[in-house]
Amino acid sequence: NDIKGNIQFEKVKFVYPSRPKLRVLKDFNLSANAAETTALCGPSGSGKSTCVALLLRFYDPYEGHVLLDGHDIQEFSLPWLPSQLGFVQQEPVLFNLSIRDNIAYGDNTRKVTQEEIEQAAKKANIHDSIIAFPEGYDTMCGAKGGQISGGQKQRIAIARALVRDPKILLLDEATSALDIRSERVVQAALEVARNGRTCLTIAHRLATIRNSEKIVVVDRGRIKESGTHDELMEQRGIFYKLNMAQERDDE
Repeated sequence: NDIKGNIQFEKVKFVYPSRPKLRVLKDFNLSANAAETTALCGPSGSGKSTCVALLLRFYDPYEGHVLLDGHDIQEFSLPWLPSQLGFVQQEPVLFNLSIRDNIAYGDNTRKVTQEEIEQAAKKANIHDSIIAFPEGYDTMCGAKGGQISGGQKQRIAIARALVRDPKILLLDEATSALDIRSERVVQAALEVARNGRTCLTIAHRLATIRNSEKIVVVDRGRIKESGTHDELMEQRGIFYKLNMAQERDDE
């Protein structure tokens, strides 16, 4: 259980079984340092989300290795590996249960205490909103969380990911479906959530990854650029062009 959270992809090749002729990752090499945020960006369909799917072991690479602290993740038991990972996706599904049960579901290997649920909710910046509801933590989320706002729904999902205190946090466009105001609130929650954890984040809005220790530009299954925000802007390459295009759109 004493893992640091260093992630490596070594010469990974991958195709989805349903589309065997389409190579999604091609000799893909990536390193994400423990307790740092590594952000993946690039065009749609470039292979970013596939990296998360491989870490979660929804699939395994057909060549190469995905390593955690130098060990191939296929060496770890499937019940253990997910317990080290917190995953927040673009549109997380909330169950037709209470907010309490939705958060507690993040660690279904044991009985999660109310104190742990509230601690996770505070880190996710959603506790105050929950206790403002008439039913508090007993508030029913409704089908797919339809009774609460998009920003609140996402922060509950963050709390659910944090309640197991994972060493690694995986964020797949966690704010891209939100309006600007909700995005800022959720982004603030994610800044807290990332503290002390390895974070691999996939971003559409590049402004949300500005402070990442490493930004990696992926295109057609390969890494094209890598560096800090300032380094990539100075290169005036793919990242620079994507960033400038988004800034123009925001204006």
